[in-house]
Amino acid sequence: MARTSLEGQTLGKYRILEPLGSGGMARVYRGYHPQLDRYVAVKVLRSDLVEDGAFLARFRQEAQAVAALRHPNIIQVHDFDVDDDIYFMVMELLDGDTLHTRLNDYRVRDEQMSWGEIARILLDVLDGLAYAHQAGMIHRDIKPANILLTRRGQAVLADFGIAQIVGGTRHTVSGALLGTLNYMAPEQGLKGISDVRSDLYSLGIVFYEMLTRNPPYHADTPLAILLKHVNDPLPLPRAVNADIPEPFERIVLKALAKESDGRFQSAAEMAAALKQAAAEAEVDLPARISLPLSFSTTAAPAESVAVFSGTARARLGDVSFAAEDTAANRQEDIAPELAALKAAEPPLVAQVVTETQDAAAADKRTRGLVGRAYLNGFGFMFAATLLIIMFSGRSGPGQFFMRGWPVILYMTAAVVFHVMTVSRGIWLFIPAGLLLGEAALMTYYTLSGNWDDWAFLWPLQVFIVLGVIWLTINKASPRNESRQVSARLGKRFRRVAIIGAVILFFLALVQ
Repeated sequence: MARTSLEGQTLGKYRILEPLGSGGMARVYRGYHPQLDRYVAVKVLRSDLVEDGAFLARFRQEAQAVAALRHPNIIQVHDFDVDDDIYFMVMELLDGDTLHTRLNDYRVRDEQMSWGEIARILLDVLDGLAYAHQAGMIHRDIKPANILLTRRGQAVLADFGIAQIVGGTRHTVSGALLGTLNYMAPEQGLKGISDVRSDLYSLGIVFYEMLTRNPPYHADTPLAILLKHVNDPLPLPRAVNADIPEPFERIVLKALAKESDGRFQSAAEMAAALKQAAAEAEVDLPARISLPLSFSTTAAPAESVAVFSGTARARLGDVSFAAEDTAANRQEDIAPELAALKAAEPPLVAQVVTETQDAAAADKRTRGLVGRAYLNGFGFMFAATLLIIMFSGRSGPGQFFMRGWPVILYMTAAVVFHVMTVSRGIWLFIPAGLLLGEAALMTYYTLSGNWDDWAFLWPLQVFIVLGVIWLTINKASPRNESRQVSARLGKRFRRVAIIGAVILFFLALVQ
């Protein structure tokens, strides 16, 4: 006979203490293993779901697969057992907050999580995902409530409660809408298809929410939210908050491409791109997540909390709140509408059109930035040339110009480096580097007047040419790093060219 209440009872080796939370699939209790003297989280499958043989098979498969995962950024499963027709999983109990709680804390205080903290959390999750994906598992329900921020200063991915073994490049669960709609990839919600890129889309939504404090799509019904993921253009993060680093926005745009082929193809690729974006934006990455994990507000008390998975909260009294946090309970509400939508089989042309429009808008924006860079750069160079002409007239015909004309070379190099920074074109380093090197040599000749030294110094020009070409080719590979390197090199050498021009200008003026 099934037991109605588990508090104070024993399941296998585990003494069941108080409940921690409840979700669409299971109820979670705090438990105690007396032989090991260890507190654990016990996830008990809902009794009505046990009658579903297919769901039960997935639960067994999930437990075996997740228990095999050993990674610091994935919650550890200790055990899986059956006791008197009660199926349960035993997992480590972690102290800390969920990302969901942390984001709510920031909303209450009307504050913004630091960019470095955001990147650190995301990189921790990506490390765990990369490991799980290599093991052939996808999560299917990535959201802030399933990301734990532990007192070890790590982000830990929790609740593989709906994770499945990937049997190839795609995996479909017929008739099941798994995941939370606010964070669900278009193909997952509309077709029930999930793969590695679907997880990265969901994480992209989490990234968007961390940057802007809200998910991108809102609607009155779950189906309306799903259709927004499928058809609506993404509201640009920097349109919501102009302080968001532009490199971070580019990561979001790629992660949230409507078509999965346009997204990052692996967690490792996304992690590498995020590190490059942080370096480009000059965002310092902390080694660990900051502590304490709770703020002291009315909505977010300061005491420590024990949490487990997206459906668990610290000593949560209102378990209905936790249940509402998962889409497992919602899928029946929208099932008829979703079935009708699938039966109609509408062409997904809107996805392609929207993504094409987004890409065209991004290209247009980049072209506009490059155009302004050319205009501003040559305007500055024109002003510098007028100054040279003006001071040439003051110091006598041609005297100042004979000493200071390499300033024009410096300014031309600065313009090209500026365009290189904006367009992130690594190959612009060749003409810009050659101009800068030539300006340095001409500075020596014009200031010293030792033009005869060219007879033995001319090999320096050969070294400059070969060095610039070698450095450019070396930095152009691998491809994923070249854009970030272009921006960084462009900024540094633009500064060098401007400093060189200013120094030469004043030296020519005082001589």
